[in-house]
Amino acid sequence: MTAAVPILPSQQLATLNEAYRQAIARKRLRITLATAVFFAALVIAAIGAEVNLRTFFSHFGNFVGYFDRILTLEDGTRVWTNIGEWLWGWRKWLNLLGETVLISYVGTLSGAIFAFALNFLAAENTWPAPWLRFAVKRFMEFCRTVPDIVFALIFVIAFGLGPMAGVLAIAIHSIGALGKQFSEIVENADMKPVEGVRSTGAGWIWCMRFAVLPQVAAGFASYTLLRFEINVRGASVMGFVGAGGIGQELVVAIRKFYYSDVSAILLMIIVTVFVIDIATGWARGRLFGKDARP
Repeated sequence: MTAAVPILPSQQLATLNEAYRQAIARKRLRITLATAVFFAALVIAAIGAEVNLRTFFSHFGNFVGYFDRILTLEDGTRVWTNIGEWLWGWRKWLNLLGETVLISYVGTLSGAIFAFALNFLAAENTWPAPWLRFAVKRFMEFCRTVPDIVFALIFVIAFGLGPMAGVLAIAIHSIGALGKQFSEIVENADMKPVEGVRSTGAGWIWCMRFAVLPQVAAGFASYTLLRFEINVRGASVMGFVGAGGIGQELVVAIRKFYYSDVSAILLMIIVTVFVIDIATGWARGRLFGKDARP
């Protein structure tokens, strides 16, 4: 059985079509204006930042030439023609990479513990005292605003060369980054279980423990694993300021123009980051499912 499709009078249909065309034209005009404003702001920002495309293109050959040099051994042959010569220091570099991973692990875990303790005080729905919430948020902003390599330099001056400076720098930066992410997860939690637990006479700590934490634990763990991946990359360059790890060997190779050593160390760093990224992604998927990944 077929249903009849009503047909509007031609005059009414023409009016509707005209209104539709005008609406589409207004939308296209807004998009065009927004695009023009975006590119105008981009050009103004580039001029203010002294971005010179002529310099970029005129010196682009130096960039390509550097990669050509780091892929060439001292005898003029390509690095892949003599793997043994190219990766001559792999044992030492592997030990330093292990140190880098441990720096990231300890720093991330320490930062996550403090972020876990502070995020409930920063969330809008779990702590009613505005002054304390304001103070905690500003502290976490300070921790994540200052670059971790700057913290590493400060701690190197304070405690001397070595991994301790890197661990402290990563821990402080992780407090700020994870604290913000944790507090935002808590703010999106359902507060009805909190009311139910509070009705039994339980205190604030028990409300957080039995009503909020079960809802947010998976997100906390997932973001911590993601932060660990990021911190491994960050710890790889902290050796530039003497904070331990593979970065110290990399900066020595760069300063002494050991070009093939630079490419070998970079290759080991890249492979290590790939392995950690795959492993943590697999762990998040196994623990919380693919939909729980941030």
